[in-house]
Amino acid sequence: MATQTPAPAPAPTVTPEAVTPPTNSPSPGGRYKKLLTSKAPARPKPATILTNTLAATLALTAIAGLGLLLHEPLLIPPLAASAALAYGAPVLPLSQPRSIIGGQLISALTGFAVLALLPSSTVTAAVAGALALTAMTLTRTNHSPAAATAIIVVLTQPSLGVFLGGLALTAVTLSLIAVLRAKIDPTTPAYPQYWW
Repeated sequence: MATQTPAPAPAPTVTPEAVTPPTNSPSPGGRYKKLLTSKAPARPKPATILTNTLAATLALTAIAGLGLLLHEPLLIPPLAASAALAYGAPVLPLSQPRSIIGGQLISALTGFAVLALLPSSTVTAAVAGALALTAMTLTRTNHSPAAATAIIVVLTQPSLGVFLGGLALTAVTLSLIAVLRAKIDPTTPAYPQYWW
């Protein structure tokens, strides 16, 4: 009795679809394309750039003048950073008057408190900056440039009344110019988002 041997199975055919990688696998270089794709915000309109520049120039000129008048030129750098936030990113919580004015004043007071307890030094200044960040967090007045103000207080040991008065005046001026800028340029977001 003859036995039948089964016929060999046909070899699988390879179709173009079978060798194409699935669409969810990265193509050569595709994984790097994501890194090179910009997620930056859209470029502002020319009118917005112009009003930002004019507002910042006005505010920083006032700040610089007041800083020199009070013999406190080191007030200028942290307030210049505040201006960059207020005019460049007006919707951020860090950019609101509560944070600019409150954060700057609370940080300065923190610097004076640390200076009353410890001698002026680089380490003491660093402690004052860190404690200023904590004080701003507790009071909901977070404003990163203000940490530098606490450091400046410890390193320069200014007169409390003159420094706080000048700081308050410049921070309020900076905020009011930001309000004015938002009213002049309708292409910018409303400012402030809240006062206090």
